[in-house]
Amino acid sequence: AAGGNFIDTADVYSRWAPGNAGGVSEEIIGRWMKARGNRQDIVLATKARGRMWEGPNGEGLSRAHLMRAVDDSLRRLQTDYIDLYQTHSDDPDTPLDETLTALDDMIRAGKVRYIGASNYKAYRLCGALWTSEKRELARFDSLQPHYNLAHRDEFERELMPLCKDQGIGVIPYSPLAAGFLTGKYRRDHAPEGARADAVKNRYLNDRGFGILDRLDEVAQPRNASVAQVSLAWLLANPVITSPIIGANSVEQLQETLKATEIELSGEEMEKLNQVSAWQ
Repeated sequence: AAGGNFIDTADVYSRWAPGNAGGVSEEIIGRWMKARGNRQDIVLATKARGRMWEGPNGEGLSRAHLMRAVDDSLRRLQTDYIDLYQTHSDDPDTPLDETLTALDDMIRAGKVRYIGASNYKAYRLCGALWTSEKRELARFDSLQPHYNLAHRDEFERELMPLCKDQGIGVIPYSPLAAGFLTGKYRRDHAPEGARADAVKNRYLNDRGFGILDRLDEVAQPRNASVAQVSLAWLLANPVITSPIIGANSVEQLQETLKATEIELSGEEMEKLNQVSAWQ
């Protein structure tokens, strides 16, 4: 209803939860699309790599794992094709040409339309692109990296120029730094919980609080939220295709989507870039 059409998930969600065998997120999305008859309106993305069953091929990017994993995902999603099928992370134990040949075969079979990578280092992504060109195989058309205003160097150092040069779409996850860039963490207040502990260890320092201060400075005159400005900063980067956002309620989603209405000025971008710069 708000105009969004891109949904990203993974087969392993949420296998880490007690009593969860994985695939639950895909099943929910599959039921939702079937009930509404909106499959043709959705750009559907999922991922494979994590352990989904026992045995030597229960995880990884081998042909044996991927061929079973894609069929399982198609069944759970109640569809006969996946728009963007992504390798969830690198698998150094499997040759790149084995992985890419399997993915290419999926495209030729009509099960997958495009392929992407997630959590790849620049040299491995470059190697995959070279392998695809050399072997005349489908290539990764997107990258899903960990990237946000408070976590910049991992993507910007080598991956960003590579994606720009090769025309690779970038769909970063954790664009709000696990909630840190929503403004609910402050010098005098921080939520409790497992996720909060990870945020505290990574972002609750002078640099992190400096970023929040500058976000407040930009957001308040605009009557915007810290989260909206954080997402607008990502959207201002021409390399970024779409940040992958999550929401726990309809209200939270509606508020977050307002980021698309914010166009930061050059001065505002410079302020945010300076305070969050990496060395």
